[in-house]
Amino acid sequence: MRLILASQSPRRRELMLRIWGEFEVVPSEIEEVLAEGPTGDAVAQLALRKARAVAGRVGVGVVLGADTVVVVDGVVLGKPSGPEEARGMLVRLRGRWHEVITGVAVVDAGTERGASATAVSRVLMADYSDATVEAYVASGSPFDKAGGYAIQDLGGALVDGVVGSYTNVIGLPVEATRRLLEDFGVVSERRA
Repeated sequence: MRLILASQSPRRRELMLRIWGEFEVVPSEIEEVLAEGPTGDAVAQLALRKARAVAGRVGVGVVLGADTVVVVDGVVLGKPSGPEEARGMLVRLRGRWHEVITGVAVVDAGTERGASATAVSRVLMADYSDATVEAYVASGSPFDKAGGYAIQDLGGALVDGVVGSYTNVIGLPVEATRRLLEDFGVVSERRA
């Protein structure tokens, strides 16, 4: 069965490759705007919009879309637009718990049937120094990641603990994704 990832995220591609092997990448190219309402519902809706946009273009196959945000004190943090915003996000997160919420959606391009799921992980950031923030921002790592950090790279040193799915914090909750894909007939022969 043709499997298509509707994402440009290198982290999602890496996780998909490790677990599902062969798939295609077709970015959704939609405007990434969260709907009003509960954050979990909003990211699931955005993931579904991404998957549907690609399904409409490819015609055949199962399309996977995803979107991840970070929430601290009820404030949604997406991807920082530049160094100042990245710095502000990292300072805001320092020494505190926050949630990483990912919406995952699957759409069968042939039948237009779709389904979505949401994963929530809690992350405790270390009480890192301003110099650490500056060095991390200077590394360039924060700029394409929700909340301005990546747990799987240098940003892992900024994290003290995770409750829930580690792969969700990376950007694709493997557990929820596997269940959704299996419901659409896509079974992995690989395991993470």
